[in-house]
Amino acid sequence: MYKELKIMRHIFAKTVIAGLLMMGMTSCANDLNISSIDPQTSTSYEDMELLAKVYGTLGMTGQKGPAGAGDISSDEGESGFYRTTFNLQTLPTDECNWAWQTDTDIPQITGISWNANSSRTQWAYQRLGFNVLLCNFYLQNTADKADQADYKYYRAEVRFLRALYYWYFLDLWHKAPFKDENNSMNDLPVEKAGKELYDWIDAELTAAENELAPIGQFNSASDFGRADAGAAYLLHARLALNAMVYTDGAVNAYDKAISYCDKVINGPYALSSTPKTSPATGLTYSGYARLFMADNDENADVMKEIIFPIRQDGIKTPNYSTVSYLVCSTRGAGMPYIGTKNGWTCNYARPNLIEKFFPNDDIPMSSDDNVGDGSEAAIIALDAQDGSDTKGIIAAAGDDRALFYAGRGGGIRKLHTDKLNNFLDGISIVKWQNIRTDGGTTHDPEFSDTDIPLFRLAEAYMTRAEAKWRSGDATAINDVNVLRARANATPLTQLTEQDLIDEWCREFYMEGRRRSDLVRFDMFTGKKYNWAWKGGVADGQAVDSHFKFYPIPMDDINNNKNMTQNAGY
Repeated sequence: MYKELKIMRHIFAKTVIAGLLMMGMTSCANDLNISSIDPQTSTSYEDMELLAKVYGTLGMTGQKGPAGAGDISSDEGESGFYRTTFNLQTLPTDECNWAWQTDTDIPQITGISWNANSSRTQWAYQRLGFNVLLCNFYLQNTADKADQADYKYYRAEVRFLRALYYWYFLDLWHKAPFKDENNSMNDLPVEKAGKELYDWIDAELTAAENELAPIGQFNSASDFGRADAGAAYLLHARLALNAMVYTDGAVNAYDKAISYCDKVINGPYALSSTPKTSPATGLTYSGYARLFMADNDENADVMKEIIFPIRQDGIKTPNYSTVSYLVCSTRGAGMPYIGTKNGWTCNYARPNLIEKFFPNDDIPMSSDDNVGDGSEAAIIALDAQDGSDTKGIIAAAGDDRALFYAGRGGGIRKLHTDKLNNFLDGISIVKWQNIRTDGGTTHDPEFSDTDIPLFRLAEAYMTRAEAKWRSGDATAINDVNVLRARANATPLTQLTEQDLIDEWCREFYMEGRRRSDLVRFDMFTGKKYNWAWKGGVADGQAVDSHFKFYPIPMDDINNNKNMTQNAGY
């Protein structure tokens, strides 16, 4: 039924869009102050290469690899879709802190004190705008093929991706510079905000769902990474769960969220629940841990949970903006099982993340800096003695999701600190790994093979639980306990608001969504919930409500008369 030439093979092949800027994209890029680089000068291109580029921008940053010919004229490593959105969703929250406080805009992002000239908000805004631009260009230039069977799927997949990017605009900025395939390249984007943008995404997903491949069709080795109806259903559920925030209270869509979660949960997916012992490390990795390991695109049990991944390969997609960012930024020299030759010593856990698993601050930690002969084997043995290795921490937490390291490798760590600028000022997070459970060798010693599970089945369970809880349905607790059972954690006997927001964190920490959840619970700004270094002070403090959404970058305000600034900036 499908062409032998699969789109996912194109993603890992040469994905050059020849002459893209020469064919009218420049004016659209300029609307967002993007200087896109393309090394080609020919005006010819293949639409399958264009489709590959559309998908490729999920996990790559330019035309060549980790550096050179980037899509956007900024630090290429900082410009990728996942890194830019992850930073805005995670670094200001209770999950982690970036140690290098001298880096551009980091104090403002980690302390929730950004303004309309923030570089990091602009990088994310530009990347999303560029990716929307590519989607529109593909849809414009394949309109004459819309009735062909394969192109029906391809075009629906691109519509899903465009809806995803507009969802990020809505979630992060509460508005978007909007254009679709019906606009001229010379048209300035118009502003769609709040309920208007919500309604458009809602309608667009509804239309795309009817054109996408059936739910679970691409949950297979041959097409893993393509979007089928399951991905659209889960995005639709996410949109509906946040409807009250996105529409300023005008739309209650909890019933819709439940309905879409039912479709996903009753579909062909299954939670990754089977542990496996690696012949290389001798460690046993839980079904949960295996979701975030280098062979997660080869394990059938794991793939059944991953509804829509961002494909990654250390050789074919080397970059500093996707999974290598997550692995390298949370590692440092001397840590065992590092999985990369380049530990950046950047991201570490804020104490509030650890408290989700250890409410009494009793996480096992090394206090003796003795490393024996300094070898990895010696460090592993000494850590095991005091239970500060990941295995010991999981056992003490009684939860397989407690993927942390508090041993002596790289130095002695702290749980609480009076400063922010040292990697050892917090517990290390080792959730993301570039290690294979089968003991095999990864493709590259630095860049990671691990796919990003952008949408996975567990989200459907948590979304349905919250939507039911907000609707007064006492069965909501059952969905939470399904995930706790998978994690070998004690089931909850009650479900409060605090239980829900904490469980979202335990299941999804460091997956680039925490800010969105905190906003929905009215805990991101104000004084309802403070965490370490919220508002830039050690014990945390309330911040003004206008920080609930990011500012429209001043470059776009100045270049596009249709865009207005968010309140408070």
